[in-house]
Amino acid sequence: MDLDPSGSGGWRFAQCFGDKGDVEDITEGASPPHLCAAVPPPSYLNVTPARLPSADIISTVEFDSTGNYLATGDKGGRVVLFERNESKKSCEYKFYTEFQSHEPEFDYLKSLEIEEKINKIKWCKRQNTAHMLLTTNDKTIKLWKVFEKSLRVVSETNHYEGQRPLPPPSLRSHLKLPRMMFQENIIAALPRKVYANAHAYHIHSISVNSDQETYISADDLRVNLWNLGISNQSFNIVDIKPVNMEELTEVITAAEFHPQQCNLFMYSSSKSNIKLADMRDSALCDRHAKCFEEEEDPSTRSFFSEIISSISDVKFSHDGRYILARDYLSLKIWDINMESKPVKTIPIHDHLRGKLCDLYENDCIFDKFECVWGGDDQHVLTGSYHNFFRIFDVESSNDVVLQADKSAFKAKKIGGPLPNRNGQRNGRPGGLREAMQSETLDFTKKILHASWHPRENTIAIAATNNLFLYSAA
Repeated sequence: MDLDPSGSGGWRFAQCFGDKGDVEDITEGASPPHLCAAVPPPSYLNVTPARLPSADIISTVEFDSTGNYLATGDKGGRVVLFERNESKKSCEYKFYTEFQSHEPEFDYLKSLEIEEKINKIKWCKRQNTAHMLLTTNDKTIKLWKVFEKSLRVVSETNHYEGQRPLPPPSLRSHLKLPRMMFQENIIAALPRKVYANAHAYHIHSISVNSDQETYISADDLRVNLWNLGISNQSFNIVDIKPVNMEELTEVITAAEFHPQQCNLFMYSSSKSNIKLADMRDSALCDRHAKCFEEEEDPSTRSFFSEIISSISDVKFSHDGRYILARDYLSLKIWDINMESKPVKTIPIHDHLRGKLCDLYENDCIFDKFECVWGGDDQHVLTGSYHNFFRIFDVESSNDVVLQADKSAFKAKKIGGPLPNRNGQRNGRPGGLREAMQSETLDFTKKILHASWHPRENTIAIAATNNLFLYSAA
C-alpha cells in the first residue's frame, strides 16, 4: 500500500494535549491529570485530582463544520475548546477556552444520581462571530454561546486617577464622569437554553438538523424533536417503550439526522437493525420508512450473539447516500437504497471472538465504540483496545493500524498496514498488527471516541485523558 493520504497510509502523529509522561499508567481507575496540561484545573473544583479519579477522562470529541475548532467533553462535566493555530503551516491546534457545562445532580423522586459526564457535543453552524454548541449529560441538554468579550475597567473617577488617590472635589465644577478603559479580551461561555425534563432514560445521542432550526435527542426508548429556540417543549417522534416493561426486547442505541434532507433521520437498536424514518409520514415515526438489517447465520449463533450484534454507533456519509454502523466486532456500510444487506462488512477485531467469555466477565463486551467518516467519504475510522485505532479505505479495503500512546510523540511513527487478502504485507512488515492481536492487550485502554476534520485528513482521538491529533499531509 502506498503511504499517502489517498490510500490509508501516511498518517503521522501531529499533537497531543494532556500529560504526555504518564499516558500508559492512566486507566479509568487511576487519577489522570487535567486535559490541558498548560491550563490549571478549574478553581470551581476546589479538590485535588486524586479525589476525582475519572473526572478528566474524555467522553466525547467533535470538530465543528469548518474544522477550525475542536471540542472535547469529559466525565467531570467540562467542555474544552481548541482553535486552529493559523501561525503554523501544519494542522495544529491551541487551547481556546474551557467551561463547566454540567454539574452533578440528584433526582430525589427516583433516588438517582445524575452524573455530570458530557455524553455528546454537537456544533451549530455559525450565524455570526459567536459559536453555538449543544452539550448533554444523561438528563439535560444545554445550548451554549461562546464568544469574545472585551473587559473594561474604571480608569479615572473623582477619587482615583488610575491607582493614585485624589483629594475630594471641593467645587461642583470639579466633578467629572468616571472614565472606562479597555483591559483585555476574554472568551465567555453562556448557557442560552436549557432543555430539561424530557427524558426518563439516559440521553445517548443528539443530532442537529440540516435546517439548523431543530435537533433530536435520543435515550434508550424514545427520540424527541426539539426546536433550538424553544426549551420548554419537545415532540416525541419515536417511542418503543412497551406497555409492560417485562416485554422489553430492544433499546435505541444511537440516532442521527440526515445531513441534507431535514425530514429524514435514523436510529439504531440493540437488535442489530437501523431504521430510517420520514417525519412527513406521520407525527409519530414508530413506523419506519426503511429497515436495514442483515440475516444472522444460525451456525454462528452463540450466547453472546445478541450482545455483540448490538449497534453502538451510526453515521450518515456527508452526501447522505451511505450509512456507517459499528457493532462490537465489525463495521458495516449500508447503501441507503438497499435494505437487504450491507455493501461492505469490515472486521475490526475478530481475534477477540475466542475471548468473549472473559470480555463478558469484565463488562468490556458492552463497550460502545464510535465510528466516523472521513471528510471525502472514502475513509472510515473506528477504535479498538490497547489504544489501537484503524483507518480503512472504503474502496480498496486497505487499512492502517495506529496506536494513541506515548510512543507516538516520542518516535512520530507510522502505523503498520494490515495484510491484504492474499496475506501479503505492503509497507513495513509486521507493524502494529501483531501487537493488536497479542495476548497482552490492556482492555482498560480503549479508543471509544474520535472525530475527523471535515475538509482535511486530520483526526482527533480521545485516549483516556489525552487528546491525540494525527494528520496525513
